[in-house]
Amino acid sequence: MTQHPDAKVFIVDDDAGVRDALAWLLRTRRLLSERYDSADAFLAEIARWPSEPSVPSCLLLDVRMPGTSGLALFEQLLALPWQATLPVIFLSGHADVPTAVDAVKRGAFDFCEKPFSDNALVDRVEQALALSAQVQEGRRAQRSVQQRLDSLTERERDVMDLVIEGLPNKLVADRLNISVRTVEVHRSRVFDKMGVKSAVELANALRQLGAR
Repeated sequence: MTQHPDAKVFIVDDDAGVRDALAWLLRTRRLLSERYDSADAFLAEIARWPSEPSVPSCLLLDVRMPGTSGLALFEQLLALPWQATLPVIFLSGHADVPTAVDAVKRGAFDFCEKPFSDNALVDRVEQALALSAQVQEGRRAQRSVQQRLDSLTERERDVMDLVIEGLPNKLVADRLNISVRTVEVHRSRVFDKMGVKSAVELANALRQLGAR
């Protein structure tokens, strides 16, 4: 599976041996990692981030740790607007499997029971990183559409709304009490600013944004 060269795996586990073993395992697949010995240490790290991760990322998270548990950390991550860009794979002991299964139902990417199969775990990490890349690309596309939308004037928005409804220029002109020529000018500017060539493309772009 082709990975972004800067993709990163965050490892949060209170056992230094587990952290080191996971970091070594990931290096065998040329995956970068960062290690944290507690949920609080990782929370302190993401508090310094200006926004969501800038590269495809995932989190290997121990369920049971002293202090803030992995599950409590996951609850806090779920509240973040960019949480979907950081898929979470829980590392669970046998007794924690029901808890990990419940976390998957609530949005975690997966869980691996200790002792885990090295190849199976890294395969899932690579799949999580691929998902992260996909989600990040979608968010970038949404931001681009929103920026283009924000560049429209109020009148251009009015024309765009009616064009999206499928109204021909004459009816748009009648509805807004302007000339057909003015509608044509505004329509052309809307298409240019939004980077589309047709009303169908425009509708699809807005649907992706959730604006329609």
